[in-house]
Amino acid sequence: MPEAPAGTGPRRRTVLAAALAPLAVAGCASEEATGPAPGPQALAKDAVVMVIRHGEKPYAGDIGEDEDGNEDRGFLAGRGWRRAEELHRLFPPSRGSVLPRPAAVFATGGKPPAPARCKQTVEALATVLKTPVRTEFGVGAEAGLARAALAARMPVLVCWEYAGMPRLVRALGAHRVLGVPAIWPDRYDLVWVFTRRRGEWSFRELPQQLLPGDA
Repeated sequence: MPEAPAGTGPRRRTVLAAALAPLAVAGCASEEATGPAPGPQALAKDAVVMVIRHGEKPYAGDIGEDEDGNEDRGFLAGRGWRRAEELHRLFPPSRGSVLPRPAAVFATGGKPPAPARCKQTVEALATVLKTPVRTEFGVGAEAGLARAALAARMPVLVCWEYAGMPRLVRALGAHRVLGVPAIWPDRYDLVWVFTRRRGEWSFRELPQQLLPGDA
């Protein structure tokens, strides 16, 4: 059989394939490296997290009460109980209200007295909503609370202790949003609303206006 001319035939094709293979691999790697990579914000679901402080606690010389009317400074003051009873009015069932109706409710757990006041504040509302009050996180566990809140059904309401508010906001990733105060104001009549859309947080501070004297 006559020998194939130089540069043709199976041997030539084998040599070319071997030479071009690294270039093909490099081309694929280049495309993968420059292609869009989903970041954590792109994967984050939309969220609405509403944060309130517990109702009024006893001031100096005042005495709080438990659910049965027994005096105890670890519980809400009379005005705090009235706020808790009226809290459901912030979240009417009709669509188009200023605040959305919560699908999940969290309150401070752990050691008393703050957990008792937080849970007392939202128990009547939770009964109206027919949802349990989740109290598995205490002050200092705001990172775990934030993860659980963002994984829960939306919207979420969190009733939290004053001292833990900055840590909670930071754990949500919303601490640098325009307008967010560095600390919770010394007030009981506010709602902080954090809304995440397409990975971006926004913030609103709304008055409750539930009791006489509320701002």
